[in-house]
Amino acid sequence: NLNSPNKGLLSDSMTDVPVDTGAAARTPAVEGEGLTKAEEEELRAELTKVEEEIVTLHQVLALKRLGLSTLGGLKQHLSRSCHDVQSYYVQTSS
Repeated sequence: NLNSPNKGLLSDSMTDVPVDTGAAARTPAVEGEGLTKAEEEELRAELTKVEEEIVTLHQVLALKRLGLSTLGGLKQHLSRSCHDVQSYYVQTSS
């Protein structure tokens, strides 16, 4: 019925869509459960690589922050110097 308040909502018959649970069934719930020694070593190597990348990203972020704070300090110093020079000329010209 097009005038139904439930118009556009899924009907109960449409919820019977098959779901592929194969991937979930193949994924071990506990570390080491169902994994071969080679698979465990591969996952450990991949984890080590990801951890190294995280450390590198932390270092890059810290350097960028340091660069920004240094740039901010330089900007303040130049602004203060410019103000001092302007003040000096105003005082000497009066």
